[in-house]
Amino acid sequence: MTDALKRLSEEGVAIWLDDLSRKRITSGNLAELIDESHVVGVTTNPSIFQKAISGGEGYEQQLTDLAARKVTVDEAIRMITTADVRDAADILRPVFDRTDGQDGRVSIEVDPRLAHNTVATVAEAKQLAWLVDRPNTLIKIPATKAGLPAIAEVIGKGISVNVTLIFSLERYRAVMDAYLTGLEKAKAAGLDLSLIHSVASFFVSRVDSEIDKRLDALGTDEAGALRGKAALANARLAYQAYEEVFSSDRWLALEKLGANKQRPLWASTGVKDPAYKDTLYVDDLVAPNTVNTMPEATLEATADHGQITGDTVRGTYEQAKAELDAIAKLGISYDEVVQLLEDEGVDKFEQSWNDLLKSTEAELKRLAPEA
Repeated sequence: MTDALKRLSEEGVAIWLDDLSRKRITSGNLAELIDESHVVGVTTNPSIFQKAISGGEGYEQQLTDLAARKVTVDEAIRMITTADVRDAADILRPVFDRTDGQDGRVSIEVDPRLAHNTVATVAEAKQLAWLVDRPNTLIKIPATKAGLPAIAEVIGKGISVNVTLIFSLERYRAVMDAYLTGLEKAKAAGLDLSLIHSVASFFVSRVDSEIDKRLDALGTDEAGALRGKAALANARLAYQAYEEVFSSDRWLALEKLGANKQRPLWASTGVKDPAYKDTLYVDDLVAPNTVNTMPEATLEATADHGQITGDTVRGTYEQAKAELDAIAKLGISYDEVVQLLEDEGVDKFEQSWNDLLKSTEAELKRLAPEA
């Protein structure tokens, strides 16, 4: 059942689960996925927590206690989410130890309402790292313009970071620059660079969803032939950029001091168009030293019928560039699409967070002890 997942791991792709809930932790399901499905990490986001906590299972006692203490809804959310991340980190700790800190990690995101506030993002990242208090945590910071200096600052303090919501190649290069700047700050502060890790979450399926919609609107055979090409081309060119940056003299100087490469992480790898094979963004994005964070449905599909045939990224750069150029020639603006996707991504996470606040507030009121 998991031969494809084993092959994927052997090709240098770390398999992370893009989901977390208290039920998954307490039922033993997460431990089972680690033992049987080669899962070596977990990512969370506001939408995942909104779904988990609103589902309710496993949270009643903690919510009752929080209601009795009359905590604010914001504090309640932080207590609940950091508890789940802490417990998941403990389950993954053996993987963390076995891989010298590269895997076995759990990501938790700063409050999405702070996405455009650098100072508040840094403060929140420090607070989350302190609250979870596990070495195998990654603090997620969005790759907004305000997020870039926050990434450098947080890395510079020795806190490991998962940079999220990356859609464009230009922004990805800025993210890698922020990581290197952060490592240089950490070095100046006398920190051990070998203890700092980072991944850069490059979003995949949403690029196809938006560009395919625009290709369909054109309605030509030429446009139709480019459906389903943009997301893979974009991600493959991101890997090319990764290879360039992490072979530069600037990087090599840091590597000599024990620094770790910031791995590309393929996010949003669940296929949204039923016309495409459900393992598309796994099978066709195999490259060394990457992470693929999958929803459980994609993990199961890959285990069942994934076709892992070796490296499917290196050697494709010329074709990938030609495909993006062909899309641009049809009048579809790459810059407009990636900015739209970033804006929508921030809005979606903020909306999920607001929904979570509302539903949690209702639960706190319901469970509050009578005066």
